[in-house]
Amino acid sequence: MSNVFYMPPVTLMGPNAIQSLGAELASKELKKALIVTDSVLVEVGLVSKLTDELTAHGLDYTIYDGVQPNPTEKNIEDGLALLANSHSDFVISFGGGSSHDTAKGIALVAANGGHIRDYSKGVHLSKKPQLPLVTVNTTAGTASEMTVFAIITNQEDETKYPVVDKHFTPIIAVNDSELMVAMPKFLTAATGMDALTHAVEAYVSTAATPITDASAIKAIELIVNNLETAVNDGQNREARDAMQYGEYLAGMAFSNASLGYVHSMAHQLGGVYDLAHGLCNAILLAEVSRFNAKQVPERFVDIAKAMGIDTATMTQEQAVNAALEAIDALSEKVGTKQHLADLGVTEDKLAFMAQNALNDACSLTNPRKASLEEIVAIFKARM
Repeated sequence: MSNVFYMPPVTLMGPNAIQSLGAELASKELKKALIVTDSVLVEVGLVSKLTDELTAHGLDYTIYDGVQPNPTEKNIEDGLALLANSHSDFVISFGGGSSHDTAKGIALVAANGGHIRDYSKGVHLSKKPQLPLVTVNTTAGTASEMTVFAIITNQEDETKYPVVDKHFTPIIAVNDSELMVAMPKFLTAATGMDALTHAVEAYVSTAATPITDASAIKAIELIVNNLETAVNDGQNREARDAMQYGEYLAGMAFSNASLGYVHSMAHQLGGVYDLAHGLCNAILLAEVSRFNAKQVPERFVDIAKAMGIDTATMTQEQAVNAALEAIDALSEKVGTKQHLADLGVTEDKLAFMAQNALNDACSLTNPRKASLEEIVAIFKARM
């Protein structure tokens, strides 16, 4: 069986990388950008780092700042309307996963028509490349700045669904660690645990390849060694830079190997309760991994080693348990080891969410197949 590997043709990485963006764009004969972001990033002045760079290179722009933390279909529709009214010929997302996912939806539907939901009934369903998309990342977590995934919320039926499309890949991605130093502690923690989840789920995925394996293992190493420092000392440039590379490598892994039950379950928590995606992943990761380790224990031994655990004198079972304990320990250190019940989750919704999780595209590559009752039990274990 052949495999395809997707990633942006150009990625600008490292401190002050955004200062190279204008020259890259100027060579592409683009005229006017629709900047997709949220109001907070505009208010704190961070978006000016982008707009100043565009202005310096003669590029016009319009700002759509209505993105919500769990981006909705309406966010995409509103962005499409502004895109048309402003006569923009390309899209730039600025922020974290919510901005990137909204921008992907806008750019894809603008070029292909229809509704974003039309592209969620399979994978790679669009016929034409999306409008040119540039992604400027301000968090070290989702990797949505470079993946073929977007996660969208349907507020009408409380569902959150993934769209997987090869045309989502941006023409340029920007990971400037200087844009990340001001991230609040909780956001740093939640997005960092999201990145760890990407790496772990990609490594145990049924679609893993040697390329995704290598990306995932290095991502785990970088994240485990640097997340706690980045949370406790946001101005630590070395940790911030390491985290941006870790989350990007995790993105390389899961964009091509896909994910598993952690994400399919977390999507439902976001859809029903509007909870932070990274926090949901952090809460579920060790418990889903415990379920999966019965199928692929050798993979979790590798994960233990990547987390810095000396497994030389351990049995396979001991090494697996050490990996699971280390995941929970890291989550506790950074403040994301929480209980679902404390976040407002109620047991009467568990079966509904479990069924939707099994229907989620991310479940297709989970290494061990679960029943509805087993998914409910995993939810309950973290209540």
